[in-house]
This record gives sequence, C-alpha cells and structure tokens, in this order.
Amino acid sequence: MRFGLVHRVMTDALAALGVLALVASGQFSRGVSIAASVCLLLAIAMKESWRQEAGNKHVDTIAVFALVALQAGRAGFTGASVLDLLIEFAVGLQVIRVATRKGAAHDQQVIVLALLHLIAGTVVGGGLGYGLCFIGLLVVTPGALVLSHLRREVEGNYRQGARDRTGLPVDVPRILRSKRVVGRKFIAVTCLLSVPILLFTISLFVVFPRVGLSLLLLNRPRGGRMIGFSGKVDLGQIGTLRSDPTIALRVTIPNVEKPPRRKVMHLRGTALDHYDGRSWTQSTKRTTIVANGSDLVAIRSRPDPDSDRVMLIELEPIDPPVLFLPPNAKGMRLSRSHTFGPGSALTIHRGPEGEFRYQAPNERGTHYDVFLSPDQTPAFQHLRPSERPRYLQLPQALPKRIHGLAARWVDGVTGDYQRAKTIESQLRTSFKYDLSSPSGKADQPLDHFLFESKRGHCEYYSTAMAVMLRTIDIPSRNVTGFAGGTYNKYGEFYAVRQGDAHSWVEAYVSGRGWLTFDPTPPGAAAPQTEIEGMLASMRDFFEAVSQRWNRHVLGYDLRQQVSLFETLGSRRQGPGDLFRQPRTKHLLVALGILIAAACAYWLQRRRKRQTVEPDPNVRKRNKDEAAATSLYQTLDRAMSVLGIARGTSTPPLLHARAVAEGGHPQAPEILSLTVRYLDARFGGRPLSIAERRDFEGRIRAIKTSLNTKGSTPPAAVSTAEPGEATETPNRNSEPEPDRGEAPKSPADDK
Repeated sequence: MRFGLVHRVMTDALAALGVLALVASGQFSRGVSIAASVCLLLAIAMKESWRQEAGNKHVDTIAVFALVALQAGRAGFTGASVLDLLIEFAVGLQVIRVATRKGAAHDQQVIVLALLHLIAGTVVGGGLGYGLCFIGLLVVTPGALVLSHLRREVEGNYRQGARDRTGLPVDVPRILRSKRVVGRKFIAVTCLLSVPILLFTISLFVVFPRVGLSLLLLNRPRGGRMIGFSGKVDLGQIGTLRSDPTIALRVTIPNVEKPPRRKVMHLRGTALDHYDGRSWTQSTKRTTIVANGSDLVAIRSRPDPDSDRVMLIELEPIDPPVLFLPPNAKGMRLSRSHTFGPGSALTIHRGPEGEFRYQAPNERGTHYDVFLSPDQTPAFQHLRPSERPRYLQLPQALPKRIHGLAARWVDGVTGDYQRAKTIESQLRTSFKYDLSSPSGKADQPLDHFLFESKRGHCEYYSTAMAVMLRTIDIPSRNVTGFAGGTYNKYGEFYAVRQGDAHSWVEAYVSGRGWLTFDPTPPGAAAPQTEIEGMLASMRDFFEAVSQRWNRHVLGYDLRQQVSLFETLGSRRQGPGDLFRQPRTKHLLVALGILIAAACAYWLQRRRKRQTVEPDPNVRKRNKDEAAATSLYQTLDRAMSVLGIARGTSTPPLLHARAVAEGGHPQAPEILSLTVRYLDARFGGRPLSIAERRDFEGRIRAIKTSLNTKGSTPPAAVSTAEPGEATETPNRNSEPEPDRGEAPKSPADDK
C-alpha cells in the first residue's frame, strides 16, 4: 500500500466522519445537510493537479472570506441562530481545507477540524449516528496522526535541503509512492490503538461524576413540531402525517406474553370543542396546575405504583409538549431525570378538555409511567350543565341536510349511547378511507364529504360524527392523538409513529360520562408506509439500538450512576461464588476456546513460515548484492590508501563527486566504479563474472596509480570529519539511496 494513498484515505475518512457527526446530530436543516455532504465529497474527489496550479494559490483565502460574509449576512438579515451559523462555518472551513490542501501541514489542519467537529457533535447532538462516527474516529485517528507526522518530517527535511544516502535531495513524491513505509501490520496496529483508548473513554464516562444538566443545555434532540396537537387543527392536517415513519413515542407494556405485531390503542393528546366549518379549536384557554415539583399525578385517583398495572412511555420532543394517555389512565409519574434533570421542579398543566402538558426548559422529550385502571371507561367523566353548550356548538353556515342525514340515521333508535353507536357504524360502513380526498378544497368540506365524495381520512370521519351528534343534542368533541403502534421485538416496545396520528370522537352519554367512539373504518388507522420482511426487521433493530443509546448513554445521569454503583456493590461475591455461577463458567469456556484458537493459529503461521522454501530469485539477488558490496569495500580501502577516505556519514555518490571536484586524477575512475556499484546494489543490475573481474582490475590500477605515475597528486580530498572513522558499506545497515542516475528497481515500489 502506497504511503501517500493510505495517508490521504485516512485523512479524508476523518474529515467525512467529523462532518457526519454534525449532520447526524440533526442540528442542520435537510438542505444544509445535503449541501455539506455533497460539497465535502466534491472536495475529496478534487484532482491533485488542480490544487497545484499557480492560479489557484489564493482560492482558500477568498473562499474563507466569502464564507464569513455569507454567515454574517445570514446572522444580520435572517436572524439565524448563532450556534447554527458557527457550526455551519466550521463545516465550511473543512470543505475549503480539503479542497485546497497542499501538504502535510494542511492535512493536519483537516485532522484538527475533524476533532473539533466531534466535540461540537457532543454539544448539539449525541445520537446513535454520532456514536458510530465517534467510534470510527477513534479507529482512524491514531493512524492518521502517525502518517501525518511522518509526512511532515519528510517534507520538512526536503525544505531544509536534506539529502539521502546517495547525496541527492530527498525525493518526496517517490517516498509518497513507496509501498515500504506502510503495510497491513502498520494499519492493524494503529487501528488497534483505538481499543485501549475506547476502554479508557468508557471507564471515564461511567465513573466521572454526573451533573444534573448539560453544561450548556445544548445536547438535546431537535424538537420537530407535530401537527395536530396544538390548540387548532385545520381539517385535513392529520392526514398529511399518515406517510411519516418518524417515531413519536415508544410504549412498553411489561409482562405481556406473545405481544401482537400491531396493537390498536388510543393515546389521547388534545381535545377540541369549537368547530367553525373548516377547523377545530379550543374555545377556552384556562389551565390548572396539577403538579409542581411532584412526581406522581392523579387523574382518576392517586395511583399506587406497587399494585397498579403500568405502561411506560418514552415521548420524543414535540411542540406543544403534550402528554399522551390511554382512556383508562388512573395516574402517571414523570421521570424528572430524563425530562429536566435531577432536582428540577416539575410543572404539569391540565387543559380545559382534560389534556395534560408539561412545562419543559429544554427540548429533550420526556419519559413517564402511566398507571392503568381495571375499568376501561375513560377517566374524563364530568360535564357541568354550564359547560354543555360548548359541546353542542355548530357553525351558523352548516348545511341543513347534515341535520337531516343524522336524523334519518338514528330514526327509531333510543338512548344516546345507541344513537352514537349507530352513527359510528354508518360512517364505518358507508364511506371509503382516502388520504387524497377532494373534499378539503370545497367551500363546505364536511358537506362535500358526506354527500359528494364520500371518501376521506380520519379527520373527516371524526368531524362528521362529532357534528352529527351535536345536531341530535348529544355533547361531543374532536380528539387527536395516536391510534396504535408496531411491536419491536429487539427493543420490546411498541413504536408509535407520526403515521399513527389519528382523530376520533368523545361523546358525553348521560349516566356514563365521556365515551370514546372511532368512526374511521377498521384497519385505516394503520400507517400508510408500514413495511414488512427484512426491511422491517432491520429498521426495528436500528431503532432498538438507538433507544438503548438514548437511554443508557445520552440519558446516563446521576440517578443511573448511583444505581449502577449500588448494583455492583450488592453483587460483590467471593471467588468461589463467582466461579460457581453458570454465566461465569460459560464465559471461562468461551475465553479458553478463544485462547486455544489463537495459539493454534500462531503455531500454524510459524510452521508455515518455516516450511516455505525460500525464493531462489531472492537468494540470487542477495548473493549478487553481497558481491557488489564486497567490491565497493575494496574500492573504499583503495581510496583510503590514496588519502581520499570516505566519512562514515558520507554517501558513496556524494563522496565520489567531492573527489572529482577536488581534481584528483583518479576521480573519473572512482566515480564510474561508484555508479556501477550503486546500479548493482540498488538498481537491480547485478555484476556479471566478467564485470566483477574488470571491477577488481580497475581497483588494483587505482591502488598502483600513485607509484606508476611518479608524480605528486593534488591535495588529497577526504570527506571524513577530523577524528571520524571511515566506513565501508555494510549491506545490512546501509539504507536504500535515492539517486537519479541509477535505473529504477521494480522493488522500489513494493
């Protein structure tokens, strides 16, 4: 593997993981997330030749100033969040740096920015996607840092004029092409460095004292507004959610054997009493504080956590913060640590239609337990005579034929409950469920639904029943919430999605109170995007892992920390008790098998290396290199006799050139023999037997040249420092030179 390629891949991976850590946090809008991802991919794919063009020298500076101007303009004219702008600016800097990098220094800046992105991700997000990016960064960072340091050293030596053993300047491109610097073992070792780092990080996370709130109160999910749970709902709004698979809440029902895949359960959110012909609203805004600093909230009566059946609900952040409850809810208990942090005061309001909302200082959602009554009738029982007109209100422009249709349907039926069931049955059987009903565009959408299109979604059905009940003097109101969920076998909870949003009716029946009616055709309340098979299993697994991440990592607080330490303390046992446990025995057996398998693998690899026959080409190449080294040692001794000894730190070619510059009469011959030695030793051109004899003869001629010429040579040139010993080449210690004249060996790229 080429040094430069591996370094570039690791650096690009760090840049991508850093940006993904921020994108996965949900801090950005969809448009910004897509733009950041596409721009980063284009920057990574940028050709190196474009970066080196002289005309692009100042592109990075211009781009940074343009980005600063853009973010400043957005801050001034759009009022965007300063935090969002700063994080987007950091992502933009990464894209610019990756697109315009020109060396190791720029690559190190890419690594630093990636680590800063990781830190920012902990502040603004921290979901499962961030966790995966965090692990990826831990794996890649050690190798990227080591390779960046090596590359910077190589480039630094080049700028300082350093030379290799042959006397030529350091060839940076050749080193980056080399396959000898980085191997599989190097990558494996640097990646394995992440294991102790990860273990240390986990240990620090577990034992470090928890605080009640995040330091900046910024590590929260982005609260998306759920349409249909505010004080006003336009006819047709909830139908737009039917294709949205986003999880709104998770419901856990303990001690249920063989839970069904799909469960119908009405979870009441908001009730609305005033209808103007197109939308439902609440005619009064009065609220009552039912809990302020208390965990338990009574709905019918004070719950008993020790004996009541319980339903656990994990609610994602919504606006407004409505608590969803089943009709037979007896009471509830909020988890302060998940919602507000330990020690925070809880404030829960009860609205005019019996809905519950909590006052939250952040957008983290909430967890709460619902205690259920054995009685399946709704808990919202009372209707004072003074309030009755509110639930009989009708718009003045309501067509008279709606009155007539309701009267015909209940003709001959006695009792409010039976009349309500009759209207419910007529709507269920005589109309068709359709998300694309044309009635929403009509001047009178309800009239058009009942007499023209006869098709619509849940809001049309609930509105039709509520209005028709009012025409026959039965108080009613429209209710919005969720109508069921899909069981997740991995997480053992029911996933209630925004596609499960539903609308139904509550009617007041004398002597029985408020009762629930659902006129929507059976089966139509299921989400329109429900998937099955392998895709559903994969989705459930990912959602279960995400839930555990949110609960045990993001939700790891002082309460969980204390509980963990108490559990560990209560389980302290002696060695004998520990080894008698079945789980411990199984772990020991598995550990023994792993150790035995590792030893067997190591012995097999060792035996294979010992039994493999050596490559004859390798043996021949080593023999040829040894012969060339021996001949050059003879030449080295001859130069010492002539007074031109080579220093221990002087490369052969650099010494030969120094002798030539000194004007020694044997310089041409010495230079020629040195070049031939380098070709044989490093260039892959071994000396033949005839060439070896010729090499030896030319060395003997150099030794005798001083006496045969009978003249005094020029001043001796020696590259040895005063007191420095001369050195003859040693094939075991001399590094590979980088020289221009020698032919390139195929081994250089290995």
